[in-house]
Amino acid sequence: MENAVVINGLTKEYKDFKLGELNTAIPRGFATALIGANGAGKTTLIDILCGVTGRTSGETVYFGDMTDIDSDALRNRIGYCSAANYFPLDWKLTTIADSMEIGFDNFDRAKFGLLCKRFKVGEKTGKKSKSLVKMSDGNRMRTYLAAVLARDTDLLVLDEPGSSLDPLARDMLCDMFREYLSERDGERTILFSTHNIADMEFATDYAIFMAEGRIVEQGFVEDLKQKYILVHGDAEYAEKARPFMLSQSGGRSGFEGIALAENAEMLSAFDTAIETPTLQQLSIGILRKAEEDE
Repeated sequence: MENAVVINGLTKEYKDFKLGELNTAIPRGFATALIGANGAGKTTLIDILCGVTGRTSGETVYFGDMTDIDSDALRNRIGYCSAANYFPLDWKLTTIADSMEIGFDNFDRAKFGLLCKRFKVGEKTGKKSKSLVKMSDGNRMRTYLAAVLARDTDLLVLDEPGSSLDPLARDMLCDMFREYLSERDGERTILFSTHNIADMEFATDYAIFMAEGRIVEQGFVEDLKQKYILVHGDAEYAEKARPFMLSQSGGRSGFEGIALAENAEMLSAFDTAIETPTLQQLSIGILRKAEEDE
């Protein structure tokens, strides 16, 4: 399998936080989700990958042989979008389009207009359109996404793109992810971060789980759903089941949690119900385990 990005020994050290050492890869042709709680290191990793901040050590290889993130050739192939003030807040849609045309030769102004209409933001791009500061957080994020999706790129890197979107807009974004990947089947890649995967599961092929600056689990979603199981049981068996559980929660009526599939037979002895977990349920179980291990 080819990789869009390979990360070798990557670290970033701050006074009160350390990212890494990270060794991982972003598979080419798929949508990869960076999943973790706030403060897990997702934004730091994304900022390093996109040249927003420097690294302490390590190497990142893009598209098989490119390592200089500051090169115009590489930057032109990557579409980066931050959730926080991606453009100056006094800019209007026309200003955004003008700046993107100057900054990138692969920006399609007409496509930007169509995407804005699809996202239902500033359908009129003339002088009467709103500036970003007068938009809601959700509409600002829609505008940022329209701008980056209007470029002809090979890799999208999006920091919390769904955090301020309503459920309908997140569903639309999932559709756009699939459209982006299918336009050049197998050639394009998406990396996005999230702390709540529930509405983005449909758009996720590969998942990387992060906690306290570390990668605690990763893999293709379908493989992870075979590796782990969701377990329900009566409260009276909670303590007996606990040694075979990865993480567990419950109350007086029963317990629920995530376990390795290899423990299914042992857990079935406690009259449990075993199901295939959703990615959201996997996220909670895996990240809860990582928190308990700290």
